[in-house]
Amino acid sequence: MTHRSDIRRFWREEGQALIAELPPLARLAASYAPARCRHLWFGFLALDRRFAHIVASAREPMLAQMRLAWWRETLGQPVADRPAGDVLLGALAAWEDAAVLAALADGWEAMLGEAPLDAASFASLAGARGDVVAAIGRLSGHGDEAQAGYDLGYRWALADVVAHLSDQEERRAVLALHQGANRPGSPTPRAIRPAAILDALASRGLEQETGPTVADFLTAVRIGIIGR
Repeated sequence: MTHRSDIRRFWREEGQALIAELPPLARLAASYAPARCRHLWFGFLALDRRFAHIVASAREPMLAQMRLAWWRETLGQPVADRPAGDVLLGALAAWEDAAVLAALADGWEAMLGEAPLDAASFASLAGARGDVVAAIGRLSGHGDEAQAGYDLGYRWALADVVAHLSDQEERRAVLALHQGANRPGSPTPRAIRPAAILDALASRGLEQETGPTVADFLTAVRIGIIGR
């Protein structure tokens, strides 16, 4: 699925179920990407969510490792050689060179160790997300956006992870990484603007104990429109 018409048809039909499964604020963030790369964002967010579920739901780490290995190997194959019939694989067909997505499986696999995980494990996941955001910048024809994309993806991953940690040693390690992470200047280029929205919302979540608020929604809209 390399032609724009095929991509549009997929997301108008089969891909709608994947979009519906994303958290509302993630859908909102991705919607602010330019049309030329919005499908990349929806595919990435759906895959990231799948990996998170694999890690969180596995009864045994080895089972999760096997499922992540399947995705890693499958995404390493040419699009034409991948199994047919999986909607998520179909969503990722536009990523003809999906090595960066395969590496995302490695980042999530780092979350399978015994608690407390060390800072390097969390940095691995954050770096993998950052690499995907940087790749979206490059695939959108703006290689100069890659570093800012990496930094935003890295920061977003760390702030997002903290919200799911109960071990205080792990929380301290991730918060230290987040505080030391680069903060790109603004306004954020449009191709990677969803990462700026996700980073801002996840960072706000570090300061509040409630779920998404009206203020979060307004923050997402502001960044989506003006990039800061």
